[in-house]
Amino acid sequence: MLNEADLQGLFVPLITPFDTEERLDLESYDRYLSSLLQHDIQGIVLNGTTGESPTVAWEEVGTLFKAARTCLNQRRLPIIVGSGTNSTAESVRRTEAAGHWGADAVLAVTPYYSRPSEEGIVEHFRRIASVGIPVVAYEVPSRTGVALSPEMMKRILDLDGVIGLKDASGGLSLAAELLPHCPKPILCGEDALLLDMLQLGAAGGMLASANVNTADFLNLLTQVTEGNISLAAETFDRLLPPIRLLFRESNPAPLKWLLARQGLLASDTLRCPMGPISAGLQEELVAIT
Repeated sequence: MLNEADLQGLFVPLITPFDTEERLDLESYDRYLSSLLQHDIQGIVLNGTTGESPTVAWEEVGTLFKAARTCLNQRRLPIIVGSGTNSTAESVRRTEAAGHWGADAVLAVTPYYSRPSEEGIVEHFRRIASVGIPVVAYEVPSRTGVALSPEMMKRILDLDGVIGLKDASGGLSLAAELLPHCPKPILCGEDALLLDMLQLGAAGGMLASANVNTADFLNLLTQVTEGNISLAAETFDRLLPPIRLLFRESNPAPLKWLLARQGLLASDTLRCPMGPISAGLQEELVAIT
């Protein structure tokens, strides 16, 4: 299982391939994941936003986990499974199941839609962490509708069993407040803010756009670690245009289209209500790849 020291470097959230009938496409999954594993990434994330978690059944997540383990073969690469929902009981059940599968940690999003109190949110994370599987908290107010204060997030990070945070809060203020005082690692979850957050002291990134140009993302992390910020800035300048295009329309639609164009997926199919990207965005993605 992951510990705090392991939560650094590049973790890549996986897409969930579907065939044209919206069924799991495990052949494409194996091809896509095998290509990604050619890079020395630090871990993969199943059933996150990029994996279309709202429309993937939990039984299908188990199928994807087993397929990932098979693809990894003897390689010991951490697998983090998204287990968080807006139901505490269901999140606990999923976390227990992920532990039985052999997950190295779970990713637990701030509970959404029901708009719980601060005490309710802390209790939500406490119950998930009490399962005994390492928990990475996930703050993404653009999707949950709930923005946590630095003080609130510190309470969550102080919980036993919570080993770190994926910060997709949409800015730098949360990380800037937490990093000087929090001993637990924070991973950047806002792709376009990666360089800034690394310079603040983030331990790495959990980034959908790192499914492409993966080597450049790894180089950037190395350059920052070595203190070569000018070279890191040049690398990031090359990464920023595709990052922006990949989030021009709802993730993971642009990413899936691009991976299909590269031949890694048989189809860019998404599950409804997600749909294909616009023709205009397709043209822009072709122009930079």
